[in-house]
Amino acid sequence: MRFVIPTVLLAALSLGGLVAGPGCQTEPPAGVIAPAVYADIAERLRADGLRSEQAFTFLTDLTRTAGPRLSGSPVAAAAVEHMRRVMESLGFETWLEPTMVQHWVRGEEEAAIVDGPGKADSSLTICALGGSVPTPAAGLTAPVVEVASFEDLERLGSAVSGTIVFFNRPMDRARIEPFAAYGESVIFRTEGATRAARQGAVAALVRSVTPRIDAFPHTGLVVYDPQFPKIPAAAVSTIDAEMLSARIKTEPALRIRLRLGCDTLEPVLSANVIGQIRGTTKPEEIVLLGGHLDSWDLAVGAHDDGAGCVQAVEALRLIREAGLKPRRTIRAVMFMNEEFGSSGGRDYAAEPRRNNEKHIVAMESDRGGFLPLVFAVGGSAETAKKFSGVGGLLQGLGLSGIRAGGGGGSDIGAIVQKGAIPMGFIPASQTYFDFHHSALDTLDKVHPRELELGAIVLALMAYISSEEGI
Repeated sequence: MRFVIPTVLLAALSLGGLVAGPGCQTEPPAGVIAPAVYADIAERLRADGLRSEQAFTFLTDLTRTAGPRLSGSPVAAAAVEHMRRVMESLGFETWLEPTMVQHWVRGEEEAAIVDGPGKADSSLTICALGGSVPTPAAGLTAPVVEVASFEDLERLGSAVSGTIVFFNRPMDRARIEPFAAYGESVIFRTEGATRAARQGAVAALVRSVTPRIDAFPHTGLVVYDPQFPKIPAAAVSTIDAEMLSARIKTEPALRIRLRLGCDTLEPVLSANVIGQIRGTTKPEEIVLLGGHLDSWDLAVGAHDDGAGCVQAVEALRLIREAGLKPRRTIRAVMFMNEEFGSSGGRDYAAEPRRNNEKHIVAMESDRGGFLPLVFAVGGSAETAKKFSGVGGLLQGLGLSGIRAGGGGGSDIGAIVQKGAIPMGFIPASQTYFDFHHSALDTLDKVHPRELELGAIVLALMAYISSEEGI
């Protein structure tokens, strides 16, 4: 059957058709950006980006050249140098700014359920949490207690002493917003070890924070409270978490043998990588585009956050290739050390160079390289109203338009506190936590076209911000 698209619909599907909607046919209200001024620019950015899909080329080169980029590692240092060379080769004004980072190494790790005599009868797929202390070299064996909340843990009281606490809190798959579900469960990864140690536990085992039931453990940072002993902490795959939970119900005296060979070495001097197109009339006012260059060590961090880094670089390239000369400086920053506490973002904001700069907008892409859905504008209601006029331009790129509120990120938090308005696109992240912090975060999970659309949106909104100001 041949499907015929009506002529009217064809017009609406084109960029020009959507831009020429109600917001473009009439003069916008006072204080609202006139979209017609930027319609041709949006078309040029879209056409160049989608034809080239250069963001995916940048991501391929990064992941193949540098691989997993754990803060403090030689691979992370190689990634810094790689991205510096990339931005220099593109003709951007490029430099490095130092930041001290943690240097934690994983080492060998294993876990198993053991029977009465101490013989392992079922292995568990685990990974140490970032920053975890090691077990004794020979490992440790202890009874296991299962809890689904900190209230459950407290009710156990002294019964926790000498045990391995198993935090089994699944992500709530009924929630439409996966980041909300993540926030409810990740607290057991970050705080669980300290809460368990406070009651005398010898180790913590945490269900991987992912909605999927599979054999891939998901790591992430554990945060220790210095008031209590540091105990080893690991994540267990969800399929093994299900199995362990079932076993505990029928075998309450179950024990686990755990061995983690991780270690924390001396801090390492690393760097944020910066490239920019200097503004022609107000170069001291900055529109920042950012992502974090470090990743976890289980995979190449294609979505988290190689995608955000290459989108920022590609946005600059698109602006340059379109022959645009922004009034204000547009800057791409590859932040280092987000996964271990965002020291790169804080050091960037505190760098003395910032004393002579005014950051007016900050955009961070750290929700994966998925299809952009909507563009979020933080700050005041007046700021969101001002940018509402370009909603039709964004619809021409496949987004629903402008949304007031949101657009933040951990790396830009410090510069936002200094007055920058947070903005950014919100992507279709329903599958993000399938891959997040695991061995599944690989290049093949990123679609070149979706990745490029994010870069195009950043390029357009960064250029409009540079021209219009706040």
